[in-house]
Amino acid sequence: MKMEIICERENPLYNRKEVRFVVDHERESTPGRNAVAEELAKKYNTQRVCVVIDELAGEYGVGKTKGYAKIYANKKAALDCEEEHLLKRNGIAAEEKKEEEAPAAE
Repeated sequence: MKMEIICERENPLYNRKEVRFVVDHERESTPGRNAVAEELAKKYNTQRVCVVIDELAGEYGVGKTKGYAKIYANKKAALDCEEEHLLKRNGIAAEEKKEEEAPAAE
């Protein structure tokens, strides 16, 4: 999986970077949201929970996927700014709920 950043924009109001990218996965299956987020986290030297993949759109028969992601400075900024369904889709909200349930069970 090769990733190319097409456009990167700093958004200081929301404490994040907004990134448009293309993933080249010729002769491979379409990468999942988690795999793409891990790759972006490595590229931008941040944690996986700070990366929210907003959209992924595969091109039929070409082996390329275009996408849009938001890379937050920290997890709290992501939780404050993002909608609940996007947090669930990216696996961030599930982690937050598990952390909240753990002390209640004791």
